[in-house]
Amino acid sequence: MSSNIRGSSSNPKSFNKPILCGVLILGLALTAFQHFPSGDILNQGSDGKSSMRPGSLIRSTKVLKDAVKTSSTIPEFDSAGLPFTKSIPEDKNYDVCIVGAGLSGSVIAERYASVLGKSSIVMDIRTHIGGNCYDFREPLSGIMMNLYGAHLFHTNLDRVYKYITKWQDKAPWRRYDHEVVGWLKKKLLPIPVNINTVNGLFDSSIQTSEEMDEWLKSVQIPCEKADACKDAEEMAMSRVGKDLFDMVFKTYTKKQWDKEPKELDALVTARIPVRNNYDPRYFADKYQLLPEKGYSKWFAQVLDHPKIDVVLGVDYFKVKKSLEGRCGKTIFTGPIDGYFANSGLGKLEYRSINFEADILENKGFYQTHSVVNYPGPEVDFTRIVEYKHYFHQKSDYTITVKEYSTDKGDPYYPVPNPKNHELYKKYQDLAKKEEEEHNVYFVGRLASYKYFNMDAAIDNVLNMFNEIEGHPKQPDIEDGKAQGDEKASTLSDSV
Repeated sequence: MSSNIRGSSSNPKSFNKPILCGVLILGLALTAFQHFPSGDILNQGSDGKSSMRPGSLIRSTKVLKDAVKTSSTIPEFDSAGLPFTKSIPEDKNYDVCIVGAGLSGSVIAERYASVLGKSSIVMDIRTHIGGNCYDFREPLSGIMMNLYGAHLFHTNLDRVYKYITKWQDKAPWRRYDHEVVGWLKKKLLPIPVNINTVNGLFDSSIQTSEEMDEWLKSVQIPCEKADACKDAEEMAMSRVGKDLFDMVFKTYTKKQWDKEPKELDALVTARIPVRNNYDPRYFADKYQLLPEKGYSKWFAQVLDHPKIDVVLGVDYFKVKKSLEGRCGKTIFTGPIDGYFANSGLGKLEYRSINFEADILENKGFYQTHSVVNYPGPEVDFTRIVEYKHYFHQKSDYTITVKEYSTDKGDPYYPVPNPKNHELYKKYQDLAKKEEEEHNVYFVGRLASYKYFNMDAAIDNVLNMFNEIEGHPKQPDIEDGKAQGDEKASTLSDSV
């Protein structure tokens, strides 16, 4: 990796080094932070040199900080050039009314339009398309970034790959192999765990896959029941042993979920791979890509069809009554407990993320990789993302985003434990009744109370479209052959 990393370190203790002064001198305080008529600010560094921090940088940083903190677009609305309206047309009926302009809503709208020639309206309470995949160019730096955390597309599913690359002429995808490191024992080491991770943590000298397999076997602690680990802690230790569990999984899991690993389903740690080789990539899927012009531009192509109307900034529940009798069927992609908020069943539990963004004057990079994870207790954030790394974007600035897991804010991750599973089953019963009586279908991650990677979300939508409409022919993405044994990846593409 490039070594031109200026004024920064991946050591969390260096982020906010205190300036130790024997005596506080008023004159020093005045010269260290002076405002100028232009709005620029003079900063005096620890080396005694002064540098001008332009007012434009101060203003742009504040705008970006507010945007990521409040999950708001920098312009009032952002449809990536796609025509849209801000209210429901009063004089139109639709074959399908779709709630949510993210992956599930956009893909199913496109299928209804392209395959069956049916009309739809896609509405979203947010002021942009693309759901949590939404990205944009920060105006000052020109850097393409996500508003809701980095999203890296990966899949083994040929049908999904064919689908996303249908618009290669206008919204092309390019290969991108994602690598992540973690700050472990004051070292940057590969995540997921591989041979280099183990050697770096334990001063071992493993060289081959066979030696790595032997090492893992020597530290693994079998689950109490051979055929089923009872929780995330048992699962992790059955795969990596106690020491590696303590260093990599234990505190990170607590920070991510605000629960001890013993309180979570085994699937939480079962999803994370452990490599017996030197492969530094985060994913091992056949297809690993990023949209060259950004996700938002790709969504604009998906939704760009004369049979699709897009409405942004509209709360479905406030216009639901006005749509009665105007929708042949309804596809709901939002939180299922939100749809049945009046049922009295209570809320399902989700984890969310607080984002803390910063813009820095730096022609190089702030950190060695696009994502640096912090599994340990030294800091309370889970990772830092530097978007400039993606496709090695050129800019005089760089953007970093720290991520803090929280239980408040937009729902991102369903919390997998028995209590939530039981509650979701009750909502499933309500959903089945709503489908039978009112032709409402619940599709997608939030509606299914299940974490879907992007490829799994698309695959799920294509399956639901087939199920609802009786498997119409789709020669653009299917070749008539059986789908085979390929499965969507279980390793999160947004973590």
